[in-house]
Amino acid sequence: MKVLKFGGTSVGTVESILSVKKIVEAIDEPVIVVVSALGGITDKLLQTSAMAAKSDVAYEKEFSAIITRHLDVIEGVIPDLETRRSVQRRAMGLLDELGNILRGVFLINDLSAKTSDTIVSYGERLSSLIVSHVIKDAQLFDSRKFIKTVKQFNKHIVDFEQTNQLIRETFNPLPKVSLVPGFISTSRDNGEITNLGRGGSDYTASILATALDASVLEIWTDVDGFMTADPRVINSAYVIDRLSFTEAMELCNFGAKVIYPPTIYPVYHKNIPILIRNTFNPEAPGTYISREKEKYDGKALIKGISSINDTCLITVQGLGMVGVIGVNYRIFKTLAKNGISVFMVSQASSENNTTFAVRNADADLAVEVLNKEFASERAQGDMNDTVAEKDLATVAIVGENMKRTPGIAGKLFGTLGRAGISVIACAQGASETNISFVIKREYLRKALNSIHDSFFLSEYKVLNLFVVGIGTVGGNLLEQIRLQQPKLMEQNGLKLNIVGIANSKKVLINRDGINLDNYREELMTKGMDSTPDTLCEQVLGMNIFNSVFVDCTASPDVAALYARLMNGNVSVVAANKEAASSPYENYQLLKETARHRGIKFLFETNVGAGLPIINTMNDLRNSGDHILKLEAVLSGTLNYIFNTIGPDIPLSQAIHMAMDAGYAEPDPRIDLSGKDVIRKLVILAREAGYRVEQADVKKELFIPDTYFQGSLEDFWKNIPKMDVEFEEKRKHLEGENKRLRFVAKMDNGACQVGLEAFDSHHPFYELEGSNNIIMISTERYHDYPMIIKGYGAGADVTAAGVFADIISIANIR
Repeated sequence: MKVLKFGGTSVGTVESILSVKKIVEAIDEPVIVVVSALGGITDKLLQTSAMAAKSDVAYEKEFSAIITRHLDVIEGVIPDLETRRSVQRRAMGLLDELGNILRGVFLINDLSAKTSDTIVSYGERLSSLIVSHVIKDAQLFDSRKFIKTVKQFNKHIVDFEQTNQLIRETFNPLPKVSLVPGFISTSRDNGEITNLGRGGSDYTASILATALDASVLEIWTDVDGFMTADPRVINSAYVIDRLSFTEAMELCNFGAKVIYPPTIYPVYHKNIPILIRNTFNPEAPGTYISREKEKYDGKALIKGISSINDTCLITVQGLGMVGVIGVNYRIFKTLAKNGISVFMVSQASSENNTTFAVRNADADLAVEVLNKEFASERAQGDMNDTVAEKDLATVAIVGENMKRTPGIAGKLFGTLGRAGISVIACAQGASETNISFVIKREYLRKALNSIHDSFFLSEYKVLNLFVVGIGTVGGNLLEQIRLQQPKLMEQNGLKLNIVGIANSKKVLINRDGINLDNYREELMTKGMDSTPDTLCEQVLGMNIFNSVFVDCTASPDVAALYARLMNGNVSVVAANKEAASSPYENYQLLKETARHRGIKFLFETNVGAGLPIINTMNDLRNSGDHILKLEAVLSGTLNYIFNTIGPDIPLSQAIHMAMDAGYAEPDPRIDLSGKDVIRKLVILAREAGYRVEQADVKKELFIPDTYFQGSLEDFWKNIPKMDVEFEEKRKHLEGENKRLRFVAKMDNGACQVGLEAFDSHHPFYELEGSNNIIMISTERYHDYPMIIKGYGAGADVTAAGVFADIISIANIR
């Protein structure tokens, strides 16, 4: 025998009721079907009765809508005319009774708890009447006759001894299909109508399953089962196929509304499994809940995350609490007497304060009654006034595999720390199946996503990228991401979610991700006007987890945003050299902020485009080596120019060719003046461990300063004057079998840049095209320096280097 419960959404429409009919009639064994009121009717009844109690004549309109709703459903689900008319008559009889009660409430302007319980009972009485005439051979029972309650602490508690006896008598013999209204009951003492609380239909089904030793309790609802987290918040949340009773209870108590929490207790003691199924997707396997603990699969240590976004922390504090017996007894006795439920408690071993969580609606009353309880202690100065902090959220991670597993709490709080989320209070029971903590409500979405990702509950890891600058480098980067994304998902379980794209004028933001097939068009048509400040506000305002700001510009204004972004726990990947070559104090501040916040500040492409120069230097230093000397050709633009000039290609033409090939900066004077190389050398020297400013670098330039004065147009007009002189120098060196290279050097912190000639015996001689090369001399690599060589310019390789930095962030858990 099975017990099936169908919730309000499952009996909310004609189509859903017909689905219930199909599901039940396909079962061969005897079945008890418990139904809730039609979807939304319980709330409607409470609203209507409240209006009547305030003498609001508009209650009649609301009641009329309730009548119409039920008659429309009857019309749609019962095709046989005679049966339909019979059900309509019986339904109207119940609705007439309900109307008289509401009329009485309207006249006397009073709505007692007893009357309210009676009014809401009509929801289930009407729905069960309708559904019993839809399902073939269904026999209708009245749960008021066999579910009995007693009153304790202003709540109706089931009297299981009498209830179980009455259930066994009522269902002997057991019909093929029994139809029972959920939620409603009657008092054991006086027979008055009571109820089992919101969600009480689940409880009704559990009570029946336990009393009759059902093989399974099936809860049919509008979701496929318990989810790893709220799918409205976490797109990658998925159905949990198996849970233990303990895990299900923990998730229910902290906001997962799949099952009414008291439902679990009765069936747990009889070891009757619960199966959560979806009325609208009956093919889905659902979630199976039993005593059996699922074995650890080597991946997810937790089963799910649940949350309560309606939290207030109450703190009772005072030095007079230390060592005093009975303080907590008085706190929780006072709360219980006033009907205030506490769902989390946190107390430090110092005993000078006790903090607990309640719903925001209970906060003011809690403060009032506790201040009254401890009035004398407060007057003597032994205790402070009770403090309430509202607008918080409580999060719980749940899983039986957490038991005796070291590092769970460390991983949890480390994850929150890297996301920039401060924990206000936390608690863990000795069962070790639940760690609960309280945070500011504004960080709830970010916290849930961060934990879901960190604990391998997500099917894939997500990085949320804000890409600024969509010129040659940024455009190449986005195209590389678009092409590589399917492979990253398949091979690495990584999703790069582009949540923001900006150029110098517009910014486009979309938390769910921007389609890279037509992002330029979307940016122009849907993007908002942008400045660096508004861009920063948009990024921080999104408050999204695993966020990375990718700067593909050369803008000092964008680089100036890094500190604010990083203090908001946003990692930064920069092709932009401005920040890393800025005054040393700013560079050091950014590095320290990244370490302190547990995020990343990566700028590999600042030097050598996609070459792994900075990463290699960091590896050397982290392994205990000391970098003594650097010699490098760091400008792909200048190297291209020196490799291109010849008898038929003068200097000025070679500069134009470098521009056309995409190797040069937008303003080639940055390259030709040595400024770009100086910035790169400063960055390398700093990464090697030396304190260097741009002004400290000695310069021996090959183009006089006068050529860099005036406008860019003036430069192009004057630079051909250098062609003859430069050709003569080239010819002379060619005769000596030497080639020109613009070289950057660092020797124990002393830096210089300048033009040098090298013969064929030197590694710099054969440097082709726009390639870069760097020779690193260290204490270990002293006689034979380490050499890194390869493409050092070009949008595609620079974009690839940025891409590599992004991937390195994704690989860090």
